[in-house]
Amino acid sequence: MSTNESAAALAYAKLADALRRGVYPEGTRLPGERDLAAQVGVSRMTLRQALARLAGEGQLERSAQRGWFVARRMVGEPPSVLQSFTEMARARGLRPTSRVLSTTSRPATPEEAQRLGMAEASKVLEVRRLRGLDDAPVCLDTTVLAADRAGALADADLTDRSLYEALHTLCGVTVARSSYTVQAHAVEREPARLLDLPVGAPVLVGSEVTYDTDDLPVLCGTTLYRGDAYRFQADLYRPLS
Repeated sequence: MSTNESAAALAYAKLADALRRGVYPEGTRLPGERDLAAQVGVSRMTLRQALARLAGEGQLERSAQRGWFVARRMVGEPPSVLQSFTEMARARGLRPTSRVLSTTSRPATPEEAQRLGMAEASKVLEVRRLRGLDDAPVCLDTTVLAADRAGALADADLTDRSLYEALHTLCGVTVARSSYTVQAHAVEREPARLLDLPVGAPVLVGSEVTYDTDDLPVLCGTTLYRGDAYRFQADLYRPLS
């Protein structure tokens, strides 16, 4: 290994260790190349090799005008597997967080009643939560549940807890499948503030109806994900002729 390669490998190791220890939190900008090279003890050309390697691994992102940024870790559902946000995060070694913004008992809207297969104006429980990874906001979740099946959740502490697990433990309801769609939107003012985004930034909007083991609808919901923090995966098959 040449002297330059050794220096680049050492710079990479130092920066990778700093990222792992959280010296530079997700979404933050790294110091300028001149200052960072001095901190690491290499030339700017050698530093750029290390930065490019980290970018290739998805740990860093580069903006031509603004410099280098620490990439946000992404969550995404494994193909064909239904998981709660909490389960997805923990499966990837991340710490899920959840702040309950409101819990409201109210009549269902006509659209909600249709999606949940209930009479109009039947009682529902609406739960709004801000979800995060290691305290960084990732998504804004609004869930509407049939009150006659999920009433026990009205007084439950859902902070940092999987809703699927709470449904199973407190209500005796086991989630089996979800009908799920995803669309891209520009974020509006209030969710932008909660998700720490500029107004108009891209978000992914997931809309679902979730069913139990008897194929009865349990909940319907809408989740706004930061566009830089969520990836949706699916298995696609061509029909056999």
